[in-house]
Amino acid sequence: MNFPKSDDLYARAQQIMTPVTQTLAKGPGQYTKGASPKYVKRGKGAHVWDVDGNEYIDYQMGIGPLSLGYAYPRVDDAIRAQLEDGITFSMMHELEVEVAELIHEIIPNAESIRISKTGADVCSAAVRVSRAFTGRKDVLCCGYHGWHDWYIGTTSRDKGIPQESKDLVSAFEYNNLDSFKELLTPDVACVILEPFIFDAPKDNFLHEVARLCKENGTLLIFDEMWTGFRIALGGAQEYFGIKADLAVFSKACANGMPIALLTGRKDVMQLFEQDVFFFTTFGGEALSLAATVATISEMREKNVAAFLASQGNKLKEGYNKIAADLGLSSYTKCYGYDCRSIITFDASAGNPLEVKAFVQQELFKQGILWGGFHNMSFSHTDEDVAKTLAAYEAVLPLLKDAIEKGDVASRLEGEPVEAVFRKVTNAAPVKK
Repeated sequence: MNFPKSDDLYARAQQIMTPVTQTLAKGPGQYTKGASPKYVKRGKGAHVWDVDGNEYIDYQMGIGPLSLGYAYPRVDDAIRAQLEDGITFSMMHELEVEVAELIHEIIPNAESIRISKTGADVCSAAVRVSRAFTGRKDVLCCGYHGWHDWYIGTTSRDKGIPQESKDLVSAFEYNNLDSFKELLTPDVACVILEPFIFDAPKDNFLHEVARLCKENGTLLIFDEMWTGFRIALGGAQEYFGIKADLAVFSKACANGMPIALLTGRKDVMQLFEQDVFFFTTFGGEALSLAATVATISEMREKNVAAFLASQGNKLKEGYNKIAADLGLSSYTKCYGYDCRSIITFDASAGNPLEVKAFVQQELFKQGILWGGFHNMSFSHTDEDVAKTLAAYEAVLPLLKDAIEKGDVASRLEGEPVEAVFRKVTNAAPVKK
């Protein structure tokens, strides 16, 4: 496949942009360079078209925000209607109240709500208010929590962050209660974690973490960027029957419009009134607020979470059956929750990044935009699922042949995909 317009845009971008991407997970390093498009033009439903006119079924879905699908009528109609009245105003807008009331109804811990723009913003606000409430400094984290100093200092991309900041944050391993207990001292203000990434909690892990936090006087923060509204309308708190002290949301809230939410206990959130500063000019931007009301209302009325699980399960089970039938189960599997699953490759099949790049390269030829995940949306139809499984049936035999001949790398038509982070001491970050 050739991508002349993509390549031209990329060459232009390299002259003036450093780096060329605004989100690492969307950048050229996450796709097989030379065998993949780099720029998209438009989207509709679960499909996108690149700048060269090629069409793909998208399983990245904007790296998460497209919970309903591209150009979803109810959401876009709400945005257009609000656009007639204005975008950003000089005083508070009525939609701020409407969004807060809606979130209060469906999120279990939402005694109080703050509205912002990005996931990193609300993660940092949650950490700051936790430190203020507890009078402590230390933070424990598990997962990916944005680009701000307090978190990114736990990763290999930590230049420019003072050592004093790094020393206050430690990462623990998911499902390893012993590693968590070792780090939970009386100085820990808060624990922030993704309720799950792909692995399910084992041995009552989340409830045990919550119990230990409560006993220690430490606030528990759920980072629900991926779980919120997807695993259940009320997120992981509803799904697992557990209340965090604070919870943060962003990706699925508004079907692609930029908004983030911080919810939690009123006694903690009250500190934002006078003691803790967390304000932004665009927090009350009305197009995103209108999109949020439309998106969450659609999710509630149409039981979107159940649909995501149903379609995602077909892909997960279908992939694993195809792999098993080909005798590839020891090399590759699809696992995770049905609404968002991941395909992994064992090192015995070859360099996992090269294997992933080869599969990705071949899936692009089949019209599938794939980064190793099934990020499901309400627009992924039965026809989309069937076409995707047919693509796996076409590509996995190619992978089997390459593994058996030991020449995966030589079959790459471009450069392999790259890892975003390296693990560092006491940290196990996941790419955004």
